[in-house]
Amino acid sequence: MDIQHEIAATRRVVGARTLEAGEAAVVTLSRAFPTDVADLWSACTEADRIARWFLPVSGELRLGGRYQLEGNAGGTVTACDPPSGFDATWEFGGGVSWIEVRLTPDDGGARFTLTHIAHVDDDHWRRFGPGAAGIGWDLGLLGLAAHLTGSGITPDQAEAWSTSDEGRLFIVAAGRAWAEASVASGMDRGEAEARADRTVAFYTGAEV
Repeated sequence: MDIQHEIAATRRVVGARTLEAGEAAVVTLSRAFPTDVADLWSACTEADRIARWFLPVSGELRLGGRYQLEGNAGGTVTACDPPSGFDATWEFGGGVSWIEVRLTPDDGGARFTLTHIAHVDDDHWRRFGPGAAGIGWDLGLLGLAAHLTGSGITPDQAEAWSTSDEGRLFIVAAGRAWAEASVASGMDRGEAEARADRTVAFYTGAEV
């Protein structure tokens, strides 16, 4: 794998949004794929295809329906506009955040944009920063790219790869990319890099 190419293929932005409950952090990833919007919508909303690049999912994948990703988050689909996008709650470990997925045409292909919104007063956010969500989505987009290009890599193979030397190098590079996105948003570089280091250590099992 050309790790730097894969890292550069995704745009990363860290921002903020004001919610009724207070200030929230916003993490956005965007990547173009060599397919059309209809196929990308299918890959992101049909249970049998989601299981081939991300995780097995159960529930009702429709407006108002509840979903559950195996061993991960669950939630409720709060908005749905086929084939342009959907919104959902992201409920994990007793906490609630939100995701917004948008699909758009992009120079002969289709662009996937995901925004993950979380409360900034969350202890997890203060310790790990945007990479806590961002690196997981980076790995997910690798799986989606493999699925859409027909590489045949299964989620189990991808999970094993993430603990390999190459996988760890990718995670380190993604952590650095999220630190840079944090600095671009106005965060102090030392704090951004410290949060990224803690996140990378969490994903790789290393000590900070």
